[in-house]
Amino acid sequence: MFSHWQWQILSLPPRHFSWRVRGNPLYWAIAERDVLEVHYDLLIATSMVDLATLRGLVPALARLPSLLYFHENQFDYPSPRQQHGLLEAQMVSLYSALAADSLLFNSAYNRDTFLAGSQALLDKLPDRVPSGVVALLREKSAVLPVPLELHEQAARWPGQSGELPARPLRLLWVGRFEHDKGGDLLVSILSLLEKDDTHYELAVVGQQFRSMPEAYRQIAHQFDHRIVQFGYVESAEDYRALLRAADIVLSTARHEFQGLAVMEAVASGCLPVVPSRQAYPEIYPSTYCYSSHPDDPEREARAAADLIRELATLLASGSAQPPDLTRFSRQQLAPRYKDALMALVGAQDGN
Repeated sequence: MFSHWQWQILSLPPRHFSWRVRGNPLYWAIAERDVLEVHYDLLIATSMVDLATLRGLVPALARLPSLLYFHENQFDYPSPRQQHGLLEAQMVSLYSALAADSLLFNSAYNRDTFLAGSQALLDKLPDRVPSGVVALLREKSAVLPVPLELHEQAARWPGQSGELPARPLRLLWVGRFEHDKGGDLLVSILSLLEKDDTHYELAVVGQQFRSMPEAYRQIAHQFDHRIVQFGYVESAEDYRALLRAADIVLSTARHEFQGLAVMEAVASGCLPVVPSRQAYPEIYPSTYCYSSHPDDPEREARAAADLIRELATLLASGSAQPPDLTRFSRQQLAPRYKDALMALVGAQDGN
């Protein structure tokens, strides 16, 4: 997007996330100090970075205009976590946001839950809490999604070939094999599709970790006769070919601030079936959102299964088209990113 700019990128391995949030300034301030004290025009960090501490430990960074980008936030997290650890992560996020000159969020849902969560946290603190903190954060906040990378790719499905309705419906689920991606809801939806005698094949694609929720093992065993792909796809070309060949991409996520994997599938030609919560309603028309019932998972599963069957009928008749996501393309979003960055660089130069 900005190939003519000179970038210095620092990153850490994606593991031990609680420690990453708290420990990254300690590592970088000592191990990468020479790199951080070079003259730069702009500092960009993700919301996993403890920006306030990092700028305090490396004074050269405190003089730079800074942008903090939120892919997610610690105030809207469904998994059970120790209260102390969650509070600390939230305070780090809040202090980092206050230390930054500009805040960008990948969705309005992300921004709104961060601001509401910040206010709720401040309301719980015992005393000496200044007024107007959230107003300051809101004033420097904007929504700018992660751009979609669109690729021309031939379709390739590892199951039956042919056209609908002669072949099975090709159903794709993509996400990390973790609690917050709703594996238990996926089990319920697939069980209903079996009960309804839906003719389908299934690709369950995602990264697996050492501690995998039992629901994903149940899926691999119980629906083995439907599965044509299970687990991570190593080849990017094979992955894109799978997206291009699928008919419907299903999300069961409880924790999603933009949902890039689903967006990539839709941009490749899939029809989305997503819950009417989180960031999804601001991205997709309501016709692709099944009703959300967090307190009644069976009802939610039925809504999703009914929508899958409804869209399958439209696909078989040739009257279904995926929603247009052109507004999320790199071409559409690049000028907005450039404006956001140049506004900070220009402010530093006094322009």
